[in-house]
Amino acid sequence: MDVILLERIEKLGAIGDVVKVKNGYARNFLLPNGKALRANESNRKVFESNRERIEATNAERRAAAETDSKGIDGITVQLIRQASNTGQLYGSVSARDLSELLEAEGHKIAKNQIVLDRPIKSIGLQDVRIALHPEVSVTIHVNVARSPEEAELQAQGVDVMADMFEKDSAGFTEDYDPNAEPGEIPSEAPAADSGSTADAEAGANETEEA
Repeated sequence: MDVILLERIEKLGAIGDVVKVKNGYARNFLLPNGKALRANESNRKVFESNRERIEATNAERRAAAETDSKGIDGITVQLIRQASNTGQLYGSVSARDLSELLEAEGHKIAKNQIVLDRPIKSIGLQDVRIALHPEVSVTIHVNVARSPEEAELQAQGVDVMADMFEKDSAGFTEDYDPNAEPGEIPSEAPAADSGSTADAEAGANETEEA
C-alpha cells in the first residue's frame, strides 16, 4: 500500500514522503495512529493544504522532545532482580518495567517510546534507546543486578559474572599423578595387607633366632 507520511518514520521517510508499505503495517499501525494517509488523489490535496500546519506542529513537538531529552540522556537506572548463579533472571525486564521505573524517578516515558528489541533476561549493564520524538532519541543505561552491592560493582566496571567464575575456578583443585595415563583418574595407593605384614615380621624373627 502507498501512504503519505505525516511524520518522520525511521527507515521509511520524512513528512510528505509517499512510500510503499505492507498492508498490515499501514492498517494496524500507520493509519490508526495518525502517522500516515492513504496515498490517493483526495488525500494528497488534503495533505498539501495542511502541510504548513503539520510541519509547524511537528516542529513544536520536536522542540519539546529536545528539551525533555536534556533531563534523561545518559542517566543510569537500577533494577534489582532475582537471578540464578549464571546471571539469568527469573523472568525478564520489559519496556513496561522500564517505563514504570522511569516514571517513578520523575521521567514520564511511555512504553512505546522505549526501543527494546527483546526483553532483558540477564544481569549486567545495558544501553537502551528512548525515542522521545521521531527525530529525537536518547540513550539510558540500565543496571540490572541481584543486590545493590552488586549493582555498585557493575557501575564501577566490574564484570560480576566473570569475577564469580574466576573465584569458582580458583577453588577447584585436581590431584596430579605424574605416572597416570592421559585422561586416567588418579587413584589412591592400596593399603598394605595387615596379614602379609605380620607374616613378614614373623619370618624375620625366626631368622634372628636361628
